[in-house]
Amino acid sequence: MTEEAQRVFDAIDAVKQIADPTERARALGEVLKALPGRNKSLKEARQEAVKELLARPGSSLRSVGDELGISFSTVQDIVKGYSGSGSKRPKKEK
Repeated sequence: MTEEAQRVFDAIDAVKQIADPTERARALGEVLKALPGRNKSLKEARQEAVKELLARPGSSLRSVGDELGISFSTVQDIVKGYSGSGSKRPKKEK
């Protein structure tokens, strides 16, 4: 895990350790309330980063996937903005 990602999880763990249960419940509620709204922006930021990787000379879905430790099809899904199961993807027109 990257250092930056670990810091995010450490901060969440710190919120769970707040001694006062009222403060802890409020803080956890704030985090839970904000997370769904952050998911979209995080996905968009990841999509832009992956597009930057693919824009490098000689890059391919497979090479970017290898670099990120994910499959080339997952790279393709990220670029297209897909997430979740395949059932949510647009159907191919015949």
